[in-house]
Amino acid sequence: MSFFFVSLFLLALGVCVLLNLITLPGNWAMVALVTAWALLVPENSLGVTFFIFFGGLAVMGEVVEFGAQLWGAKRYGSSKVSTIAGMIGTIAGAIVGAPFLLGLGAVFGALLGAWAGCLLAELLIRRQPYGPALRAAQGAFVGRFLGMVIKFGLGMAMLALTASHVWPTGA
Repeated sequence: MSFFFVSLFLLALGVCVLLNLITLPGNWAMVALVTAWALLVPENSLGVTFFIFFGGLAVMGEVVEFGAQLWGAKRYGSSKVSTIAGMIGTIAGAIVGAPFLLGLGAVFGALLGAWAGCLLAELLIRRQPYGPALRAAQGAFVGRFLGMVIKFGLGMAMLALTASHVWPTGA
């Protein structure tokens, strides 16, 4: 396969990694593209072991992304209801923020949505005082940020793994 087509393919995977930052399923888009590549370019035999590891990284990204928000919220004193509200806020914030800053507004929207959703649920549903509610919301924010960073890093690992298998060797 030519360097040009492999470079375009890796560039597309790089764009997929960036989708993780705006809370879209970029790692799963990578799984779809790499599967299509393996079917369309049979000389690049990726193998079952590659796909098990590759898919495992994608699953791990999802688990860590939401697990980190759960961990952060719980660690900072959030209730289950507020944690769920923070996750709903994450999705809503990403959608609302997406049109801003060339799509990067979704990152800030997701973080702000996690914080606001948790804070509002703590204040309005659980009737917590402002101080503990604010601390729980900070936990949702910290957890969401940590989850986003780790999922992005796993996406970069998926990109590097794919590049090491599809990059043409020789002149």
